[in-house]
Amino acid sequence: MIKSALSVLLVLVAISSAFAAKYIPKSGKRVPQTLSRGWGDQLIWAQTYEEGLYWSRSRNKPLMVIFHLEDCPHSQALKKVFSEDNEIQKILDEDFIVLNLVYETTDKHLSPDGQYVPRLLFVDPSMTVRADVTGRYANRMYAYEPGDIKLLISNMQKAKKLLKSEL
Repeated sequence: MIKSALSVLLVLVAISSAFAAKYIPKSGKRVPQTLSRGWGDQLIWAQTYEEGLYWSRSRNKPLMVIFHLEDCPHSQALKKVFSEDNEIQKILDEDFIVLNLVYETTDKHLSPDGQYVPRLLFVDPSMTVRADVTGRYANRMYAYEPGDIKLLISNMQKAKKLLKSEL
């Protein structure tokens, strides 16, 4: 009886782990970077805003900038959902330059409606902040919550399409 229960448990664990596979980039598993700060260890992260702009321009990919704080419960909740969503991780890996910041930059274009966290903005390779790609809140236009992941994915697609239609 105990052996059959253990066998069933082992099969259930194996099946559940097979369904919960994390996204692995085309180039293979990468060594985790401390720059990810938990937002996606398999992604290549820019170290500074200036570096992100350079990569965006030279690789002709939009830049996604994530403003957050390590001790903010809203940032932590979004980070958990964001890092576990395979679709987001795949889109970012293939089509975006990514940067996450725990401090504000001197570029006032990155805080068009104020400084709050979490805040996600898109910058195209021409170094134009996509002020038109917003979340669902009127008072925090670039804020996303864990329940807004589908909207974030849609906005990521929009940032990619706008980029291609403008070139």
